[in-house]
Amino acid sequence: MFAGIDEVDWASMEHAYGPADDVPAMLRGLASADPAEREAALDGMYGAVHHQGDVYACTLACIPFLFELVADPGIRDRGSIVELLTSIGGIDLDGDDEDELDEEEIEAAANYAMAATAVTVGAGVFFELMADEDRGVRLAAPLALATLHSHPVRVLALLRERLPVEPAEEVRLALVEAAGRVALRHQGLAGQVAGWLTRLAGEGFPPGLRLAALAQLARCAPDALPGDVVRVVTGLLRQLRSVPVRRAGAAPAIDAQAGAAEAVTAVDAHSEPAGEPPVEERAAPVTVGQLRALSDEGTSGRSVPWTADLLRTLHVGLDDRVAERTALLTDQLRSPDHQQRIDALRMSSGLVRVWRGSYEELVRLVGEQLATPEPRLAEAAAHVLEDLFGLAAPAADALAARVAADPGAWVQDWPSGPPGLGSAVKALAGLGDARAVPALAAALERPEVPHDVGFAIDCMGVAAAPLTAVLRRRLGEVHLDEGAYDRVSPLLTGLTALRAHEAMPEVLRVLRGAPDYRGEWLRTAALRALGSFGPAAHSVVPELRTLLRRPGNTSATEVAQALWAVDGDADTVLPVLIEGLQAERVHERRSAVNALGRLGTRAAVTAPRLRALLGHEELWLRVDAAIALWDVSGRAEESVPVLLAAWEKNRHIRVRVAECLARMGIAGAGSDVARVLSAELASARRHNAMDGGYGSHDTYEDEKLLALCRQALSGHPGKGPTT
Repeated sequence: MFAGIDEVDWASMEHAYGPADDVPAMLRGLASADPAEREAALDGMYGAVHHQGDVYACTLACIPFLFELVADPGIRDRGSIVELLTSIGGIDLDGDDEDELDEEEIEAAANYAMAATAVTVGAGVFFELMADEDRGVRLAAPLALATLHSHPVRVLALLRERLPVEPAEEVRLALVEAAGRVALRHQGLAGQVAGWLTRLAGEGFPPGLRLAALAQLARCAPDALPGDVVRVVTGLLRQLRSVPVRRAGAAPAIDAQAGAAEAVTAVDAHSEPAGEPPVEERAAPVTVGQLRALSDEGTSGRSVPWTADLLRTLHVGLDDRVAERTALLTDQLRSPDHQQRIDALRMSSGLVRVWRGSYEELVRLVGEQLATPEPRLAEAAAHVLEDLFGLAAPAADALAARVAADPGAWVQDWPSGPPGLGSAVKALAGLGDARAVPALAAALERPEVPHDVGFAIDCMGVAAAPLTAVLRRRLGEVHLDEGAYDRVSPLLTGLTALRAHEAMPEVLRVLRGAPDYRGEWLRTAALRALGSFGPAAHSVVPELRTLLRRPGNTSATEVAQALWAVDGDADTVLPVLIEGLQAERVHERRSAVNALGRLGTRAAVTAPRLRALLGHEELWLRVDAAIALWDVSGRAEESVPVLLAAWEKNRHIRVRVAECLARMGIAGAGSDVARVLSAELASARRHNAMDGGYGSHDTYEDEKLLALCRQALSGHPGKGPTT
């Protein structure tokens, strides 16, 4: 074995962490009789040689040796090596635009292409592994063939031939999944695959196999799903819940054309072979194995642990069929299996985050999970609700009960970084519910105030007014040293949100005594707090005027905005804001532009300067200038084209644009504005939904956008231009 491995110049190649001269040891480790050594070697392959899916020259050099390992029946854990080869050779470059690749990306693309070719050439070996004695090998081989082999007709035929004789239930599901992959990769076979999957999804087959077939139909042929797919799936889940907990091992073969009695009897009559250890008794390996251990922990005790994967696949396939997915999730949340409910919570979060819909009943059921004695389930429910803000209203009472019952979860301490509020507290505060006040008050009494308490108070508005006294006291106690910003920021955010003018002495102490380190940030936060107090802070006007003349390290624009908010002296602040339009940094220009907009017609003289910014290369500055130009002039014809162009160019700017359009009140029937806003309301997908990532305020921002669109189209504008 490994003939020629020492002749490869590994030292001349590199992987993610430097020279690749350690790769031969990793390859030999994959062949070790020691499970820990095999696991460490596999971790090294994924961590360095195939780091985050990358393919290096040393990765290419490994491919022949990996095939050699796979073909040797004496090697343990060959299924993991099959998965590694599938990952190395299965990179899809179809979506890349070669014209936009730089030199480094071109080299990487070439490596991916060479890896795909090399693994595809050797993929015939996977045919021989379909009947391997090792269940792990049989589990990995179908997807490897479906992903890599260049003769899909032959692959599909083998998958269908293998299903009736395959003894292991999970492998049978892998065969069905592989058929779905074939259909996705080769559209010409999609109809044939869909027909086969439709038969497998019908009456007469075990519920797990039927569920797997429905999941793959959702992926590759959603139009072929039965009209009552939710009823069918929920019925299958109920059947699966009644299956006794199995231990890992073989299951009886089934005939893919057998009748209901034979198929069901074959599975139900199965008894596990003696001596096969239960899944939960196997030692958890390290590194890559730790990930598997986490998965095993989540599935321990389940009768059918693979249902979560099938349901996730089904949900992905159903895509924008929100009503059906919601109905399915409500059923999952009523399951007696708490782990299935945890899975449903995670899927619910993904659904609401990406798709608009009616979620009242779903959210109510999420709230019910807060009362469960199972801590992981309750915490998962709280995590879902904390990102929903107003949409969490059906769970408000459940959140309040959870918060009242568990003071220990009001604040979450972390090994590194500042403490944060617990999920249930944040969710309740996000609703503006006064029942969150005791938890926030307790958080404010801690030696280190949670970093997000100010944002929670901002969400609550006047309901958090009872917290003013403790905010003032804690702010007055802060030592204004180099670490002051982190301690002061949440307190000033809270006082600003409450417009608590009685805190002016404490805020002035910060403004006057801010240290050099992050001092500008501290002074800016203090100025914004003073500005929020409005005319009630009139006694500070002389100090603000002095600071405006000699701002030092303080932003003159921020001082001007505070002075305008407190005193309304446009003549004094206008020259400062006009000067701010020439600032080098874009964010300083934007601050000046927005401040001019707040002056309204008192800043009409700046219209030509704002008009000149409509063509600036920075999109956000263009939009700010267009909004400010309307505010100071009251004329929409120059601003609207800029706003609509930005709307199409950057979806993340839409809330900002919609706020202005709602104030303008110009969305008449047939107008371009009405067309754009109506199209947004008609879209089922949230405007800021991202594949592979999300922000904690994404749902809040999208719901805000929808409300603004409706307001703009209603013919009842909000506040018009500032006068």
